[in-house]
Amino acid sequence: MNGDEELIERCKAGDAAAFGELVGRYRPRTWAVCVQITGNTHDAEDALQDALTAAWQNIGKFRGSAKFSTWLHRIAANASLATVRRRRDVVVDEIDLGAHTDSPVADRVVDVDAVRRALADLPDEYRAAVVLREYAQLSYAEIAEHLGIPVQTVKSRINRARTRLVEALAPAE
Repeated sequence: MNGDEELIERCKAGDAAAFGELVGRYRPRTWAVCVQITGNTHDAEDALQDALTAAWQNIGKFRGSAKFSTWLHRIAANASLATVRRRRDVVVDEIDLGAHTDSPVADRVVDVDAVRRALADLPDEYRAAVVLREYAQLSYAEIAEHLGIPVQTVKSRINRARTRLVEALAPAE
């Protein structure tokens, strides 16, 4: 897959530059997993750092039975969940938009902030499943393997997470 195998072998031989190139290919989605699970950029930075450190330390254990990106996103999700557990009082980054604004950009920022808060309010198991599906774009089978649960449970958790997100994001009447 795009030369991943060669880079993985170089990584296993201790080539840090190859590791940088390899994880660089998947950094945007890995970052998205961390941000969406932790709910804020500060914790996401910690989680991403922990994930990359763990991936480097465990690259020798990568068997290739899954895609490297799946393996890396799994590590990122675990690191993110560990960060959330360490900081149960997760505070979503606050953005001062002023009292009233008609800016479409400001509206999108508010929407992003609302989604992050809604994700942060989900139970860990729901958040992990929906983030791995929507942001890491893993299949139900890959999520099931990662979480160690049946595919039907993954579908159920994602459905429940989506329902809760819709409820949380619905306009107040």
